[in-house]
Amino acid sequence: QVQFVESGGALVQPGGSLRLSCAASGIIFNIRNMGWFRQAPGKQRETVAVITNGGLTSYIESMQGRVTVSRDNANKMVYLQMNDLKPEDTAVYYCNVVPATLFNIWGRGTQVTVSS
Repeated sequence: QVQFVESGGALVQPGGSLRLSCAASGIIFNIRNMGWFRQAPGKQRETVAVITNGGLTSYIESMQGRVTVSRDNANKMVYLQMNDLKPEDTAVYYCNVVPATLFNIWGRGTQVTVSS
């Protein structure tokens, strides 16, 4: 059974940092490209970061230089380190395989709120 469990979200002040974690199960993790996505209230879900099965990374332009995605294939984990957070980063963050339509299953996500 495919499952993604995200954690690490919190309320932080502008300029703060967070590290999100995602535990994947039910997939052959090491062959999959993985991504972090986010959805803010009233907005469409967008891709924040992608890490390929080979470790290549790409990021949404608005977070370039402030975010780093990494993976631990042995433990089927994906991480998102976010620095210098801004109010516009407020959203529910999800992880999934890329493309997410492969399994069409989403976890509950983890809430990130950036506010003073």
